[in-house]
Amino acid sequence: MAAAVADGIPHPSGVIKPGGELGHPSVIPSSPDSRLGRMASPVLQGRDQMERFVGIDVSKTALDVHVVPDGVAFQVARNASGIDELVHRLAAYQPHIVALEATGGFETVVAAGLAGAKLPVAVVNPAQIRAFAQALGKRAKTDLIDALVIARFAEATKPEPRALADVQTQHLADLVARRRQIVQMMTAERNRQKHASRRTANSCARLVAALERELADINEEIDDAVRGSPAWRETEDLLRSVPGVGPVVARTLLADLPELGTLDRRRIAALCGLAPWTRQSGQWRGKSFIGGGRSSVRSALFMAALVAAKRSPPFAAFYQRLIARGKAKMAAVIAVARKLLVVLNAVVRTATKWDEAKHA
Repeated sequence: MAAAVADGIPHPSGVIKPGGELGHPSVIPSSPDSRLGRMASPVLQGRDQMERFVGIDVSKTALDVHVVPDGVAFQVARNASGIDELVHRLAAYQPHIVALEATGGFETVVAAGLAGAKLPVAVVNPAQIRAFAQALGKRAKTDLIDALVIARFAEATKPEPRALADVQTQHLADLVARRRQIVQMMTAERNRQKHASRRTANSCARLVAALERELADINEEIDDAVRGSPAWRETEDLLRSVPGVGPVVARTLLADLPELGTLDRRRIAALCGLAPWTRQSGQWRGKSFIGGGRSSVRSALFMAALVAAKRSPPFAAFYQRLIARGKAKMAAVIAVARKLLVVLNAVVRTATKWDEAKHA
């Protein structure tokens, strides 16, 4: 009579003894305390091909992290040791993307630490995250819930990781942003001066004079930074060859639009908020609008478009054709700004200066 087999040892028939797989010794050792035979983590061994998405909610002192689909959540401090721990723990998961909300600058050092460890990082729009949370029915808002929502947003939309600006580019961006702030303060003070009493008007004048001195210093520092870099100097010369583009517009593009020349015309227009939104439903046709994107770049291009539409024959002819077709003047200027951006993108991509016969 055939013998029953358990743990590789034959036993007489009729004896039922729990054991491992028939005809083979047990893989798991008999001692529960033994480490022999335990399977290594498939994540750590690099055999797990599951796509993982990480969401990080950034606050002033802490980072709340959630990994999907694993459901792993943890918190680390927002300091050097905490970021090192975060990098070490996330490296084991080999995430497809690590998404962080833009939180007024708190995310910068975290994104830099992750990118330095060769982890794919995307900084996402907080408004999109909140709208996604509402679509999921997440009314509660805590740091842990926000981290989960960010991770699920990354899983659903798969944002592309973008390389972070290097130190020089970040420095230039800070200078250009500060210049923009000073100009806005000067405009505000001059507007106040028009309707102020004599005493207040004198105060406004003194403040404007101080801001003008600061503006001159900032302009000089920006000029030194751009002209001191051969690559930036060459790119600025290419940009300024296009009608309507002066030093302020060119340096705004250098600082705030490093993707210029690397994207196609539709994506670069969308990135700057110059791609119109079509609004229609059934028989209804609404007006198209623009918005979103990088407002500083859009504002600079708008001012350049005003100049180009008046002084450059190709852009002026394009503007007049739009007006003749019944377009509003503002819509026509925005169309000129979008055309100008497309031309600038092509100029940088091909590394050739503006040629009216070629680019018009």
